[in-house]
Amino acid sequence: MAATRVYVARLAGLVVLGPDGESIGRIRDVVVAIRYDRQQPRVHGLVVELFTRRRIFVPILRVTAIEPGVVTLNTGTVSLRRFTQRPGEMLALAQIVDSTVQVEDPDLPDLAGVDVHVADLGIEQARGRDWLVTRVAVRGHRRLGRRRTIHVVQWSAVSGLTPYEISRPGQHVTQLLEQFEGMRPADVAQLLRELPEKRRVEVAIALDDERLADVVQELPDDEQVELLSHLEVRRAADLLEAMDPDDAADLLGELPEGEAESLLALMDPQESEPVRRLLEHSPYSAGGLMTPKPVILTPSTTVAEALARVRNPDLTPALASMVFVVRPPTATPTGRYLGTVHIQQLLREPPAHLVGGIMDTDLSTLRPELPLTAVTRYFATYNLVCGPVVDEENHLLGAVTVDDALDHLLPEDWRDQEETA
Repeated sequence: MAATRVYVARLAGLVVLGPDGESIGRIRDVVVAIRYDRQQPRVHGLVVELFTRRRIFVPILRVTAIEPGVVTLNTGTVSLRRFTQRPGEMLALAQIVDSTVQVEDPDLPDLAGVDVHVADLGIEQARGRDWLVTRVAVRGHRRLGRRRTIHVVQWSAVSGLTPYEISRPGQHVTQLLEQFEGMRPADVAQLLRELPEKRRVEVAIALDDERLADVVQELPDDEQVELLSHLEVRRAADLLEAMDPDDAADLLGELPEGEAESLLALMDPQESEPVRRLLEHSPYSAGGLMTPKPVILTPSTTVAEALARVRNPDLTPALASMVFVVRPPTATPTGRYLGTVHIQQLLREPPAHLVGGIMDTDLSTLRPELPLTAVTRYFATYNLVCGPVVDEENHLLGAVTVDDALDHLLPEDWRDQEETA
């Protein structure tokens, strides 16, 4: 049976079907228009995530039924234009839930004059086809040994939910962080870009350094700089330490020289040293593109040990595709570079064999000054996704991966360009 009253948190993740039963995507948020006169807000529509990860807007008038586990539309034809928030609109889950509010309800005297947080919003279909926000679920005080109590009150009993008050800094982001769990950093980065600046900053502050670093690395350069500017200086330095050195160098290269040097000075010397070396190279050269921390082994390393190293979940698939064999020391710049071993070769050899006996010594290397065009030709010529960068004295400086090359080959606004049908 179709529901006429639902809570928006329960809509999140529901499958959206067309009239013929074809799956269109999943609900990720609800768009509402909050008024300044505290009257019940109207629901404008749904934010639906397609299977391509693009988020689109579906007007609420297109919805014919909301049932357990599924929402059905009256048409299979929807606009595929990426969702953009319009003036006066608020996202129920991304902006309203977790907001701090006050409740004036004679049946709940314990909540009088106390700040509570929005846990959910109840929406209800009016006599016409319109949907309105009619109820607010709030989290009350935490009592000793008990979870916080949830109270459901009428919209009119809640204050603190005007557009101005919601836009104030310092709101919680619990609901947003729950949505991001299990998502790839690139997908989280895209969702952050779609949030208002205030919420974007609040999410960034709430994420731990490692998670935030993974996400920031997927943002365009100008948005990385903007986000970094909203962080405290010490937190900004911690973020740079958690980023891959090549990405940290790219970000610092976008900052004024004095500001970049101040952040480098706050970083741990072991983390800042490889970043400083990368900043010596042009960003569009092999030296500027490379990571100084590929998988580096000595000739006496066994195949079993090498496979254990490439199983590291923090390695990208490109970096895990080959290991580099050098004379000690193994920290870049290393001792004399000897050769490489492809992961396919490691899989074919007995675990006790040494990598020094199976390495490829004939593969051409990259010089740090080589331009991006030469790097791309190198990958195309040898059918590789990773290549060694070696200096004139045959020391391994790092490795360039095909994803780093692609990031610099694509136009700066490639994330904003609409996909073709």
